[in-house]
Amino acid sequence: MRLYDDYNYRNVYTNRIKETREDEIENLRDSKKLRYTYMKKTIISGNVVESEIYPIWKCRSDIPRISIGESREAQKNLNDKNAKKKIVRLVNTNFTKDDLMITLSYTNNHLPKEEEAKRDIENYIRRLKRRRKKEGLPELKYLYVIEYVNDPNVSKKIRVHHHIIINKMDRDIAESVWKKGRTDSMRLQPDDFGLTGIAKYVAKGLIQGRRWSYSKNLKKPIITRDRTKLTKRKVEKIAKRPDEYQEFFEIIYKGKYEYKDCEALYSDRVTGFYLYARMKKLE
Repeated sequence: MRLYDDYNYRNVYTNRIKETREDEIENLRDSKKLRYTYMKKTIISGNVVESEIYPIWKCRSDIPRISIGESREAQKNLNDKNAKKKIVRLVNTNFTKDDLMITLSYTNNHLPKEEEAKRDIENYIRRLKRRRKKEGLPELKYLYVIEYVNDPNVSKKIRVHHHIIINKMDRDIAESVWKKGRTDSMRLQPDDFGLTGIAKYVAKGLIQGRRWSYSKNLKKPIITRDRTKLTKRKVEKIAKRPDEYQEFFEIIYKGKYEYKDCEALYSDRVTGFYLYARMKKLE
């Protein structure tokens, strides 16, 4: 049987379980008999593992839709979130504690316009490549975000700076290549979620997915999708019992990963649940 999953489930399932009441879920369950089952999506980014469990539909007409105006705003927000997720996953997949995050800022007499800022970071990358080649280092791997700060409380001018993550090299050399202002560099510091924290910091100023790029030699995270045999009642039961999240994900992944946390969401317009869990590869 063909199943349909071509919808933005993260736009549909947005309400936290702990914020709702049992009668609301009951009303959604009984309001319309929809035919669906559950998909399990697994994203492996280095040592970080994400799991998404969400409804897929047996009838195309049952796929939840949202209005055009609402859809545009929701899609814009989703695009921003997806860009930031992509950054986090690329960083976790390709970089380690041996690598660097560098912030590149401008003096007042060097403040650039948008196209100039992009040209500046690309020139910096070219100079880094030349220095690495001279030092006999491996090919440069990088990911950067151009951040704009337009806050009159901070400055009358729009301030621009770059965050760039690169593979291992001497910090002093990496800083010396930038000629337009101050630099600040640090070794990457993983936590329970790998490099997620530092990647979110780098991505915090991202607007509508623009103004960021990465080298073509970065590896992509591993993404798999599997239809499950999970019943509607089983997922509903788990969604409403946070104390059982850990056991549930350890069972479906056969103990391969260390559970960290989980979020359960529901929709106020259609039945079903969305579970999002984060795990870590076992040492």
